[in-house]
Amino acid sequence: MRILGIDPGLRVTGYGLVDVRGARVTFVEAGVIRTALRAGLTDRLRELHTGISEILADASPTTLALEDVFAHPGFPRTAIIMGHVCGVIGLAAAQAAVPVHTIPPAAVKRAMVAFGRAGKGQVQRMVRVLLELHEAPGPHAADALALALVAASRRGAALYAAAGGPA
Repeated sequence: MRILGIDPGLRVTGYGLVDVRGARVTFVEAGVIRTALRAGLTDRLRELHTGISEILADASPTTLALEDVFAHPGFPRTAIIMGHVCGVIGLAAAQAAVPVHTIPPAAVKRAMVAFGRAGKGQVQRMVRVLLELHEAPGPHAADALALALVAASRRGAALYAAAGGPA
């Protein structure tokens, strides 16, 4: 199984790809898609769709793990924009016939560091340890990899085996 994790954002969208063989998870690649800051919303959404579509075509994942939209009451416009971003990602996945599974941000943090309000640095360090990376990925790529790891775990992979912990 190959899982593509996506940390959605209009300015920067992180992606992380892992392979799952039995109970073992291995790192494949990670990175970010950046959209033009001065472009309008529709142009940025098109850029994002193109980038996600290219990753889906190149990586051929069997599933996509997408961070669920989080709405903060003080920032309703952000939730609306994130709805657009997630919609574009979902469209690209549907066009590639890749199923999408959404995971709430707090669930990812709980699964990765046992605390639903963990900081980005904590998630980055745990992703580095679990995937045996030489250095921690950037925050957006780390969040995407964490999504992929949680999706793998939900499908029976043993996340802590690589790090010398319980399998």
